[in-house]
Formats: sequence, C-alpha cells, structure tokens
Amino acid sequence: MSEAGSIEKGPDGVYTFTLARPDAMNALNRELVELIAEASNAVRDDPDARATIFVGLGDRAFSAGADLKERAGLGSVEVAEAVASISRAMQAVAEIPVPTIAAINGVALGGGFELALACDIRIASTAAVMGLPETTLAITGRRISAADALQYGIVHEVATPDELRMRALAVARAIASNGPIAVRAAKEAIVRGMEMPLNEGVTLENELYGRTVPTKDRLEGLEAFREKRAPVYRGE
Repeated sequence: MSEAGSIEKGPDGVYTFTLARPDAMNALNRELVELIAEASNAVRDDPDARATIFVGLGDRAFSAGADLKERAGLGSVEVAEAVASISRAMQAVAEIPVPTIAAINGVALGGGFELALACDIRIASTAAVMGLPETTLAITGRRISAADALQYGIVHEVATPDELRMRALAVARAIASNGPIAVRAAKEAIVRGMEMPLNEGVTLENELYGRTVPTKDRLEGLEAFREKRAPVYRGE
C-alpha cells in the first residue's frame, strides 16, 4: 500500500492491517484513514477472507488518534471532511463481514480507540492505555489501563507485549479453521440482531441458518464428526 499502512493476506485467509506511522504514534492522518477504508472494503469483497487483525507498528502505540499536527494546517472545511472520513473508515471496519481483531499494542486514544472499538475482538498488551480524551463522560474521560479495560469488558483478553501479536494471530487462525459460511452468518446475526427486537432477531437467525443447510461445508462438518477428524472447509 504505502508507508502509512499496509495489509497482508496469509495463506489461511487471515488479513493483517498494520498502521505504520510509529514516529507519529500511528496517528490517523488523512492518508492512513483512506488506507483503512480501502483495506476494509478489499477484505469485505474477498470471499476467501476469514478474519482480519488490526495492529500498530512498533510497541508504543496502536494509534494515538487523529493527527493533530496535520489538523493544525487544515481549514475548517478540510477539518470537517477529515472528521467525516474517520467516521466512514470506522464504519467500513465495522462492516467487514468476517471477525475482526484489534491487537492493542500500546496507546489507543481518540480515533485510535474508536478503531479498536469498531473491531469485534480486542486483545490488549499489558502496556496498553486507552481512552477518549475528547470527552469527560464515564470512564472514557480518562485513560485506562489494559487491566481496567478487561475489568470493564472493553477488551476481551490481555497478553504480554511479546505475546500479543501471536495471541491475536492464534485467535484469528482458530476462527479461520471454522466453516467460513457459518462464521459470516454468525457475525451477521450478531451485528444485525443487536439492532432488532428479539422476535425479529430470532427470525434473522433462522434465515441465516437456512443459508448454511444446503452447503457442502455443513455436510463436511457432519462427516468429519462421524469420522472423528478435523473438517476441511472450503467455503462451499
């Protein structure tokens, strides 16, 4: 992609997007924000995608949020567009149809924290610090540690800095080993179902389950269970 960020796809269908501005604490300048949106759309359009990891380059920051040095040189109209573009990029991340993992390897503030929150799963380094400094509401008005974030349910797991990326990759690969059609259906059921009344959510779940019934993957899963072996799913 560019020096601001890069995306790589592993042979198992696991994507890794790296925010690559360590000298700027991986701050979200306009170029990086555009790359996040483009990468998210690329993953969305790839039928072979299985999971996506977001991580910051270096060990100091996942992302410190908006690039305030860049903002200082922008006019009011440009600032408004920059803010809107971050919102669009976060929405693109949230709409990735496969599970997403934020490997929070350091500071995650403002827009950087929002990026982590847009992901489905958050694994934080013990050195991570998170918060939304632009607000003083509730716990988000101050910076919180990984331990506090785990207690509040903001992150799902905490790992040492040396183990963080491997742990995120292990979780992604575990997800990738499951039937991809079923995984995508499960994520859709969760994301869309949260916005529905219970009865509509149950109907949606049944509809999505119906999509998996005629698939070869479902039959492979049953056959593998009978044969006491690991299934080989092909997304068919």
